[in-house]
Amino acid sequence: MAMGNLLVPPSVDALARFADSTPRFLLTVDTEEDFDWTLPLSRDSHGTEHVPRLAKFQEFCENEGVVPIYLVDWPIANSNFARDILRAPLAAGKAEIGVQLHPWVNPPFEEEVTQLNSFAGNLPRPLEEAKLAKLRDAIEANFDVAPLIYRAGRYGVGPNSAELLSRHGIAIDSSVRPLFDYSSAGGPDYRRHPLYPYWVDAAHTLLELPLTSCFWGMLRRQGDTIYPRLWRAPSLRGVLAKLGLLERVPLTPEGVSVEEAIRGIDIALDDKLPMLVFSFHSPSLRPGSTPYVRSDEDLDALYDWWRRIFAYLRQRGVQASSVRDVMSVVVR
Repeated sequence: MAMGNLLVPPSVDALARFADSTPRFLLTVDTEEDFDWTLPLSRDSHGTEHVPRLAKFQEFCENEGVVPIYLVDWPIANSNFARDILRAPLAAGKAEIGVQLHPWVNPPFEEEVTQLNSFAGNLPRPLEEAKLAKLRDAIEANFDVAPLIYRAGRYGVGPNSAELLSRHGIAIDSSVRPLFDYSSAGGPDYRRHPLYPYWVDAAHTLLELPLTSCFWGMLRRQGDTIYPRLWRAPSLRGVLAKLGLLERVPLTPEGVSVEEAIRGIDIALDDKLPMLVFSFHSPSLRPGSTPYVRSDEDLDALYDWWRRIFAYLRQRGVQASSVRDVMSVVVR
């Protein structure tokens, strides 16, 4: 059976069904190297100084009854600190691990480091597969767990990605970011992809769990038409948001307030989404490593964001989930 193409929105009959009607959420962590987001990408200018802070975040999640999914890239997969922090929670089922491919820091190094090549799906098929295989195998060797979930760095899947993921034992992809368009940088356009989980192939071997983003406001039903037309005028997007007319709300603490995220959660639940997928970047756990967390006060606010969001999800009856849980309740 032919594997689908993650760049192409699925048909309605590909939408996934679940064994119960309980809404769920996943906490995914783009667990990656430290680098200066304002500079061009480089194979050499990065570090892993934030990695020890994963220990506190893991303890926080355990206290909240949440199983974080660490989507690790090559520098993290080969970090002794990361291994020492995560192996015990992984073995105990208190954390899960997945694959995140940043091709510019992931061997083999055969391509030029360019913006176009930073989207793994743009690479020649053999090179994309070689990088994926090396990373998947390093994760299994260093963490004693075979990863089952994948996210392309920069959300950059390509026409061959789905087939390669399935070939290498990946059961879930979470690279699709609906309502976002990266084509101006050479990446995918996800504006027509659904928020609802769906099967990428007819044989139901690869499940897509899109990151959750919603339009909120009086014009949200027209968001797909209005929002893309304002990409040259970001200030107008801000005006529409302030007026309560139209706002795009991704479920992340990075650049999104608690109040905005709660509006996004409400819209997602009103639209009967069975799975909400949250995300953030692990370097945000160390002040100064990302634009979103510059100080200790910002870091305290990040933890408070998660604490309040977890409380609201419990209030709304949204259950903390995991890859293992998803695989047990999705209907094949």
